[in-house]
Formats: sequence, structure tokens, C-alpha cells
Amino acid sequence: MAALASLSKFCKHLAKPTIQTCFRVPKRNLNLLEYQSKKLLEESGVAIQNFRILEGKKDADVLKDFDVNEYVVKAQILAGGRGKGHFDNGFKGGVHITKNRAEVIPLVEKMVGHKLITKQTPKDGILVKKVMVADSINIVRETYLSIVMDREHNGPVLIASPDGGMDIEAVAEETPNRIKTIPIDITSGISREQAIDVARFLEFKGPLVDKAADEITKLYGLFTKVDAVQIEINPLAETDDGRVISVDAKLNFDDNAQFRQKDIFAMEVHEDTDPKEVEASKYNLNYIAMEGNIGCLVNGAGLAMATMDIIKLNGGSPANFLDVGGNVKEDQVLKAFQILTSDTNVKAILVNVFGGIVNCATIANGIVNATKTMNLQVPLIVRLEGTNVQAAKKSLEQSGLKIESAHDLDEAAKKAVQSIRTV
Repeated sequence: MAALASLSKFCKHLAKPTIQTCFRVPKRNLNLLEYQSKKLLEESGVAIQNFRILEGKKDADVLKDFDVNEYVVKAQILAGGRGKGHFDNGFKGGVHITKNRAEVIPLVEKMVGHKLITKQTPKDGILVKKVMVADSINIVRETYLSIVMDREHNGPVLIASPDGGMDIEAVAEETPNRIKTIPIDITSGISREQAIDVARFLEFKGPLVDKAADEITKLYGLFTKVDAVQIEINPLAETDDGRVISVDAKLNFDDNAQFRQKDIFAMEVHEDTDPKEVEASKYNLNYIAMEGNIGCLVNGAGLAMATMDIIKLNGGSPANFLDVGGNVKEDQVLKAFQILTSDTNVKAILVNVFGGIVNCATIANGIVNATKTMNLQVPLIVRLEGTNVQAAKKSLEQSGLKIESAHDLDEAAKKAVQSIRTV
């Protein structure tokens, strides 16, 4: 079974100017396991392998009516390279194939409750809680199909190649003529003529042309139904018994559509995500852990990068950064401080906020409230500039709290680094 190629990475190699911008689609935070994506495809009528989900021998009954010629047993974690991975109990491989149904449960038992370690997991691996048991299909030919929101076309673009599988990036770089891109009218959707044209480009023949066109149409229907920004099928496979099946699927969703897609977002898996990141997202905050000892509260990713760079230039090292965004409220500032200081490596906090949309007074009031509520013990250095900055500075000065102000970012970074050295 071919491994998924990253669409963002793939698009970077594409020579076609029609999708030069597709790799700039924002990275989404919603993560689904393989079987969850397959369920979404199945619910939209897309042809997939039959499968069952097991959490151990207690689920053995689900295999009673699952009689196939060959079984694929796959550990479900958010990481690639499962087949070549190993478990913390010494068991080799997160993907196994067997023709004997009696061997399935013992294989599942060796996976569930143990950590699978691959090239894409943390050093200690990821705990396997579920295992997918699927019908092993015989693939005659692999093709590639994806639908992605493209800024240049202000809508979806379909990307196809008859050369699917692991080397799709090489195909895009070395033989761009084997890549087809078709902008899709967001109002009318994909036409039958377009679907047939893509199916033929993918080199399906005879009755498989109509079957492939049907699958392409269904995939586009799913794309719009779930507010996806990307659906990648690699491979869209032709089988030896004359079927067209989506074998591996990767789906990314529009965060702004969460209010419409509550059931899908409720499926999100956080197995390899820092709990502080998860907690921050609940309050519309963005948290990234680093390895130093200065916590950074900022507004905007660009300001975060500049803040960390200047800390490094002054001989310090950022422990994390927390981006409060543009519509932050006082209660979010308090939560931001709680998350920052939950990292025991944090020995000082540097606040660097440029008030454009953000009101500096809101940030200042939030800082004062957080400092009092938490009885903050680490040094706190604050640099504010922009909207309502004078009122903000006055609030900090009149608070009577041990908050050190800085006129600019360089001074703030120097003070943060110095505060740690003198502790």
C-alpha cells in the first residue's frame, strides 16, 4: 500500500503556474486517523476497502461477518512509516498482512496498548489505541488525485496524475506533463465532461472510465460537503477485479467551518500534540513549545519570530511563544499566562505586543489581572506599542506590581535575558 505524499510538498515541485500558490494553503490543525477519513469517504459513497476497527480481543466479534481472502492489520496513529516501525514491546511493524483470520486478533493484541515508534513519531513513539483490519485488495495500477483550495483561482482545483504512489513528487518535478490541473467552478461544481476527461487522463480504460469518473464526482461532493481545503487520494487504484478504489486518503478542513462541521471536528485526535497546544486552542490562542527558558506572549506570528530572534541575539533562548491574536480579551490573557507558566522551564516572561487591532489597554489590564490572580513569581518584562499604549502603560505603572517595562523590543529582550542571569 503506497504511502501518502504530502500535497503541500508536492505542490512546491509543480511547474504548472496554474497552481503555484496551492502550497500556501494554511496548515490546518484538525487531525483525523486513517479509518476516520475512510468513514467520511464511505458515507459519501466513495469506494473504499471494507474494514473493521478493533481495540483488542474484546472486539473479536466484529470479525465474524468479515470474511475476505486476505487481511491488512494496521495500527492507527497520526504518523507515517508504520509498516517499518517497531513497538516498545519489541514487536516489529505497524502493518501486517495475513490470509488467516485466526491470526488477526493476536496481531491486534501485540499493537494495542503499546507505543509504535516510526521515523515520524516522537522518540518514545505514540500509543496505539485502535487497529484497522481491512480487506487486502490486489492493486493493478496506482493513480493520484487531489482537490485543493487554490488562492490563485479563488476556488477548488483538481490535480491528477496517472503515476500515483510514493514517487508523486518526483513525477511533478521530472515529468510535469504527467500532471493535470483543472480549476473547478465553485458554483456549478465538477461537470461529467470534466470527470470523464480526468478519468481518461488517469489512463482508465473501457468501463473503468465511467467508474473512475463516478469516484471523482463523489470525491468532489465530499470536498464541498465537509468544507475541506484538501482531499488527497494516493493511490486512487485500479484493482484486479475491475474496481476503482480510494486506498489512502488525507483530508484537511477549513477551521472557519467548525460551526458547520461539529461532528467532524469532534473526531479530532490529539495523540501527539502538546497538551498546552490543545488547551490554548480552546481559547483561540496559538501555543508553540521551544527548548529555552523565556516565555513569549505576542500578537502575530511575525512578531513571534522577531521576538525569538532578538532573544537569541541577546544570548537568551525562548521556551515557547503564545500568540494571542487580534481579538484578545482580558480572560484570554490570563489563560495565556497560565499556559506559559505551566512549562516549568519558563524562568521569565517577555510580553511583546504591537497594538493594531489589539487594544494595548486590554493587554495591560489582562497582564495586571493575571499577575495578581496567579501571584506570578517569575520576572515579567513588557513592551507595548500602538493603540491606546499610553493608557496601557499607565495601568501597568499604577498597578504597584513588579512589572518591568521596556521602550523597544531590543531593550525588552536584554532585560528578559538579564533577569534570568541574576536569578
